[in-house]
Amino acid sequence: MSLPAAQAEAGALLARLAGAAPAETHISAVYVGQRDAWKLKKAVALGFLDFTSLAERERLLRRELALNAPFAPGLYRGVVPLTRGADGALRLGGDGPAVEWVLRMAPLPPGDFLEAQAATGFDGARLDALADAVVAMHAALPAQAPPGFRMVIEGNGRAALGAGLAEGRVAAWVEAALGWLARLGPLLAARAGEGRVRRCHGDLHLGNLCLWQGRVTPFDALEFDEALATIDTGYDLAFLLMDCEHRLGRAAANRVLNRYVARSGDAGLVGALPLWLSLRALIRAHAEARRGGDGLAYLDRAEALLRPAPPRLVAVGGLQGTGKTRLARALAPEIGPAPGALVLRSDEIRKRLAGMPPEQRLPPSAYTPEASAAVFAELAACAEAALRAGHAVIADAVFHRTGERAAIESAARVAGVRFDGFWLTAPRALLEARIAARTGDASDADAAVLAAAAARDAGPVAWQVLDAAGDPLPAAREALGCNGADPC
Repeated sequence: MSLPAAQAEAGALLARLAGAAPAETHISAVYVGQRDAWKLKKAVALGFLDFTSLAERERLLRRELALNAPFAPGLYRGVVPLTRGADGALRLGGDGPAVEWVLRMAPLPPGDFLEAQAATGFDGARLDALADAVVAMHAALPAQAPPGFRMVIEGNGRAALGAGLAEGRVAAWVEAALGWLARLGPLLAARAGEGRVRRCHGDLHLGNLCLWQGRVTPFDALEFDEALATIDTGYDLAFLLMDCEHRLGRAAANRVLNRYVARSGDAGLVGALPLWLSLRALIRAHAEARRGGDGLAYLDRAEALLRPAPPRLVAVGGLQGTGKTRLARALAPEIGPAPGALVLRSDEIRKRLAGMPPEQRLPPSAYTPEASAAVFAELAACAEAALRAGHAVIADAVFHRTGERAAIESAARVAGVRFDGFWLTAPRALLEARIAARTGDASDADAAVLAAAAARDAGPVAWQVLDAAGDPLPAAREALGCNGADPC
C-alpha cells in the first residue's frame, strides 16, 4: 500500500512529525507520534467510496470527528489543515489555503487495541466490558428510518464477485440470504417500529475498539456512507459477534451476546442473527480477498451461518450456590444457532427491570413476590419470543416454585421445541461457601437467602437431578446429546 503521488509531500511531512512510517489501510494512513497521531485519507476511488476530492476528504474527516468524539472524548482532537508557508514548504496548520486535511488524534500504544489483545484472549470481565460499551453506544443513538437491506445483500454479493470469490458460491449465498430476508421481513419491520434502527457504528469489529482512559471504547465508525451505517443495532452488534467468534472462539462471542441482551433487554435480536452474522462474514471474506489474503474461511462461515441448528429450551434450576450460571454459560456456546444459546438469567433480568447494572445490589423491596412474578413473566416471555424466532435458550433461575417451572416448560410447548430441565443439588455447607466467595456477581443471595429458600418445599421436581458438588457439565452434555464439536 502507498499514498497517491499527489499526497506524497503531505505524507512525508507527517512521517517527519511522527518520526515513523504510517500504519496503512487501502483508504487511510495513520502517522503516530509521541504526543499526537494524524490520520490522512487517501485520495482514492474504490467504487463504494470516492476520496479523490480535497473538499470531500475534509468533509468526511469532520464527519468522522463528529461521529466518534462523543464516545471517545479526548481521543479525537480536531481536523487540521496542511498549508504552505511563505517559504513554500508544507506545514501543519497555518492560515493559508489548505493543501490537505488530517484528523488529529491522541496516540495509542499498539497493545491498547483490542484486536492486538485478542491474541492472548479475554477474560469474562473484559468480554462483559466489551458488551457494556456497545450497549452504552447504542443507547445514545437516535432512531432513524430504515434503508433497504436488500441492496446491502446484493451490493456485498457484487463486491464478493469483484474480489474474485467463486461465482457459483456467491450467487447461491445471495439467493439464500434474500430468502432469509423475505422471511424476516415482519421481524425487521417490527424492530424498526421499536426504534432499533439507528445511525450506528457500522464497522464494529475488534480492530475498531480500544482501551482509552481505562475503558473499552469504540472508535473509527464508518463515516463515508450513511446508508451502510443506518442499520439495526443487532446488525451492528453482529459484526462484533462474528469477529469475536473468529478470533476468540464461540464461547467468547456467546458471552458478549448474553451480556448485551442482559443489559439492553433486546432478546428479539436473535431472530435475525443467522442473516446478520452471515452477511458480516461475507464482508470479511471479500475484504480479505481484496487485500490479497484468503477469504475462503470467512466464505465457508457465511454459508454455514445460513444453515443454523434448530432451537431448543434448557432450564437450569436449584438452590443458590449450586452453580446454575456456571453450567448455563458452559453449555450455551454448544447449543443452537451461532453464537450459541441465549442465557436468560433471572438475577440479570431483575436488575434490568430495576434499571440497575447486574453487579449493583438491590434493596429488599426488589424481592417482593410481585417483583419476582414480574421477573419470571419477563423470563418466560423472552424465552418464548427467542424460541419462536428460531434461537435456542437456556433459562437460569432457582425455579423453586412449581408454577415457575410449569411456566418455562409451557414456553417450550408453545414454541414447539424440545425442553430439557436440570435440577442441581449440592451439600448445604458447600453452597454457603460458594455464596460467601462470590464477587462481582449479579446474584444478591447471601446465607440468609439460601436458608430461607432451603426451608421451603419445592414440590415434586420432574427435571433431571445433577450432582453439583463436582462438575455437572459432562452429565448435562450427555443428556442433551452434545459432543463438544457440532452445535446440539
